[in-house]
Amino acid sequence: MALHPDRLLPVEPDVRTIARRLYAGVAALPIISPHGHTDPAWYAEDTAFPDPAALFITPDHYATRMLYSQGVRLEDLGVARRDGTPSVTDGRRIWRLFAEHFHLFAGTPTRLWFEHSLELVFGIDERLTPKNADALYDRIAAAIATPALRPRALYDTFGIEVIATTDGALDDLAHHDAVRRSGWHGRVVPTYRPDAVVDPEAAGFAGNVERFLALTNEPATWAGYLSAHRARRAFFKAHGATASDHGHPTAQTADLPTDEAALLFDKVLSGRADAADAETFRGQMLTEMARMSRDDDLVMQLHPGSFRNHNPSLFAAFGPDKGADIPKATDYVRALKPLLDAVGNDPALTLILFTLDESAYSRELAPLAGHYPALRLGPAWWFFDSPEGMRRFRETTTETCGFYNTVGFNDDTRAYLSIPARHDMARRVDCAYLARLVADHRLDEDEAHDLARALAYGLAKKAYRL
Repeated sequence: MALHPDRLLPVEPDVRTIARRLYAGVAALPIISPHGHTDPAWYAEDTAFPDPAALFITPDHYATRMLYSQGVRLEDLGVARRDGTPSVTDGRRIWRLFAEHFHLFAGTPTRLWFEHSLELVFGIDERLTPKNADALYDRIAAAIATPALRPRALYDTFGIEVIATTDGALDDLAHHDAVRRSGWHGRVVPTYRPDAVVDPEAAGFAGNVERFLALTNEPATWAGYLSAHRARRAFFKAHGATASDHGHPTAQTADLPTDEAALLFDKVLSGRADAADAETFRGQMLTEMARMSRDDDLVMQLHPGSFRNHNPSLFAAFGPDKGADIPKATDYVRALKPLLDAVGNDPALTLILFTLDESAYSRELAPLAGHYPALRLGPAWWFFDSPEGMRRFRETTTETCGFYNTVGFNDDTRAYLSIPARHDMARRVDCAYLARLVADHRLDEDEAHDLARALAYGLAKKAYRL
């Protein structure tokens, strides 16, 4: 099915006409991708993607979780088991299975992203079906074997200006080094993600901290531990990082006196901490990271509220990030207060807040970001990275915090080919929203054009210091 030029624009003729003009002004803007999970090895090695299934299906938990919900085994989608039991490796077989179940994605953003990629990257405007699955597989397989479909070439085709990866605190950033040494013009920057050495409930926490301290030649003390973070943050900055990223279960923060924080550090490192101690330690570290961000200029991102690995048998068999993370209610007003009391009034800090709890938008997040100089709102994220989710975000936050306390859009994806599709979706939805404000005579059209450009490009570039 060919992409309709007016997809996601308003149905009312007059409003649609305004939206078309706004969209025409931003459709071709470069992509700023400041928060994502693509593999830096792609840009360093620039090798061809293996096959259509490995490109579109196996690594994409949006795709695999839907099929799993309908009884399809993850093994049959090529997802590797932890115990080494063989999974399907035949890409054509996986693709055929996906085609048989493609109807499940009707009305979902996954379908929009997929069909956008098929048409814009491969020139395919047919709807995937079991009948045409093999023919489309062959067309895609032939295309990805060519130099034009390798990661660096796609970076240019997609119009990417800069893309950030997400990297653990223990990562040596060797692939980022390789990109820089290669002389390639693309800008690929790391992001400091310290969860594995900050969360006492993370697997292997004590061993992770031991390695972390060894990397920086710091002692196993509270002061040494904080110094190690400063050193690793400086290492990431030297490799181009402009942000840190924190994926905590909640938004809880703490600001303990130094002696109490030191005792808590000793407790969590020794394995004597209970769940309440772990929560307090994570909260203390958010405040410490905010102080460090104020000092070293790394933008701080916090995205709490996911019940990780909700399906224990699936986690045991396949590990994390397999589609079993579920949103939950999240408090921000009380939870963030210790951090905000410490640094929330300092405009030198930029703390970008995300949520999986839409009920918090108008009740908590927009009022907080509409007041504290340090706060900005991240875009509709994960489960709400969708046309309806984006509309709800604008409708429930704009009246209280405006547009300029938000940071535009980020794609937050591992699926490389979906990046331009996701940005295009956001640009269309934002232009539709702005067109309604113009049609309601709440905004002049010249202002709407400026805002559309800011939402598509400028706000993210400014907020993430890119």
